[in-house]
Amino acid sequence: MSNNTKPLILGVSGASGLIYAVRAIKFLLEADYSIELVASKSTYMVWQSEQEIRMPSEPSGQEQFWREQAGVALSGKLRCHPWGDVGAGIASGSFATLGMIIIPCSMSTVAKLAVGLSSDLLERAADVQLKEGRKLVIVPRETPFSLIHLRNLTSLAEVGVRIVPAIPAWYHNPQTIEDLVDFVVARALDQLDIDCIPIQRWEGRR
Repeated sequence: MSNNTKPLILGVSGASGLIYAVRAIKFLLEADYSIELVASKSTYMVWQSEQEIRMPSEPSGQEQFWREQAGVALSGKLRCHPWGDVGAGIASGSFATLGMIIIPCSMSTVAKLAVGLSSDLLERAADVQLKEGRKLVIVPRETPFSLIHLRNLTSLAEVGVRIVPAIPAWYHNPQTIEDLVDFVVARALDQLDIDCIPIQRWEGRR
């Protein structure tokens, strides 16, 4: 299986900032990537709290939901998994992937990954990436970080997890909230060698 046909696992945890997940899905699907998506149980509550939107629980309804949120009807491939389905393909090391990104990533998820706990499919899929030596990228969305948060993040960094905090840059002269979000998403996908977002990259002073 070539890298062009391997899917990317995209985890969405219950952190604030679901727009990061939506924009990542948009650009990945538009670039014709295949996505295996799993949202944690808390994600349902965040959608309701922040957007007053009900996210469907069944996989087919979720696929349509995420495509509608991202504004991409047909491009790419998207398969959604129930958060409790720890028997899904992405829970096995024999399931070939490009890696995994958790965007946004809650501090609860960070803590569980740091100590090897797998209480749902999202955590199990991430744990599999670690044990198989594959790429795992997390986009933590929290401020300020406590010492406990920093220690957990350090533990993950020490085993190779790439950490891309949801901190935007300003040198690309952002004009909209989407510009700020897209910069973070692009830098996160860079860690997976995926370049599908048209952002202005720093080229030095001229």
